[in-house]
Amino acid sequence: MLELKVAIYYFLQFVTYLIFGRAMLSWFIKDPNNPIMRILIAVTEPILSPIRSFLFRMKIGGNMVDFSPLAALILVQILMAVVLAVL
Repeated sequence: MLELKVAIYYFLQFVTYLIFGRAMLSWFIKDPNNPIMRILIAVTEPILSPIRSFLFRMKIGGNMVDFSPLAALILVQILMAVVLAVL
């Protein structure tokens, strides 16, 4: 059981790094066809897209600011805390 807990925790930590990396690199790499950005977008978009649509329905954020990475990071951190507490 401990191995499962550690594996889930490290997976969620990796997801955190990917989302954070995409958010940071989006400030510097404006070309979505850049190989690094294509990989990060392909991996993180399934996580960020539903959050982005939910925030859009709630009228949070807008065209200029995308809060979905921040919301995703918060949700992943909550999941990590739940994993540590429950498993």
